[in-house]
Amino acid sequence: MIADPAPYPSAGRRYTTARRVRLGDVTPSGRLRLDALARYLQDIATDDALDGRYRDPHGWVVRRTQVWVHEFPRYLDDLTLATWCGGIGSHHAERRTQLCRGTQALVEAAALWVHVDLATMRPTRLPEDFAAIIGAAAAARRVSARLEVARALPRPAESSGVRSPWSVRATDMDAVGHMNNAAFWEPVEDWLARHPGPRTPMHATLEHHGEVRPGDAVQILAEDAAHLAGPGAVALRHLVNGDGVAAVALVRPPAA
Repeated sequence: MIADPAPYPSAGRRYTTARRVRLGDVTPSGRLRLDALARYLQDIATDDALDGRYRDPHGWVVRRTQVWVHEFPRYLDDLTLATWCGGIGSHHAERRTQLCRGTQALVEAAALWVHVDLATMRPTRLPEDFAAIIGAAAAARRVSARLEVARALPRPAESSGVRSPWSVRATDMDAVGHMNNAAFWEPVEDWLARHPGPRTPMHATLEHHGEVRPGDAVQILAEDAAHLAGPGAVALRHLVNGDGVAAVALVRPPAA
């Protein structure tokens, strides 16, 4: 169900950039927040698409993001971010990203991006020139767009988890008209703030199988997910208007 961190490719298109961790990116303790990390991943994806002159650099939406945090970057850390294509499907591609401090990989990520028609937001086949641009790095690896975390959890109406309201702000929305993928990580940070303890190593998965739009009533459903990822795992589901699940975050902090 869950992929493994991938090694940096020895051939093919790779894009790197630098970033310093700023004050607005960190918790009171100084570690990089997960929503800020998601923005880093989103930004380097855009920069790579523009630099690589992809035929359609903007027609992509995130369907799944997985992160492996070996050590959290901290305030004023100078990071090197590297990204490449880890695999493709008919309408989607996987983007791998590493965040390094010096030669040490602190965070690894795998994000599944779906190619869409921005007028209809429906999936479309990958551009004809896409494979030629990323083929060597992807090394013919095929990836699935199937979402599985939500399938492994009970239906929201049957869950014994704890529900709490979540206020959606105007600043959570992006240019596509729905809640930006980085904002989905904010309830995860809220949960972590209320559950102190060791933070790393951490593996987290966020799946998008719906969207949050302005005016939606959102609840966060927190429930035990030990059957998915072992002791200490929790699933945080975004419920829209008390019914449909908009996203699933699976967090596995280390055992106490």
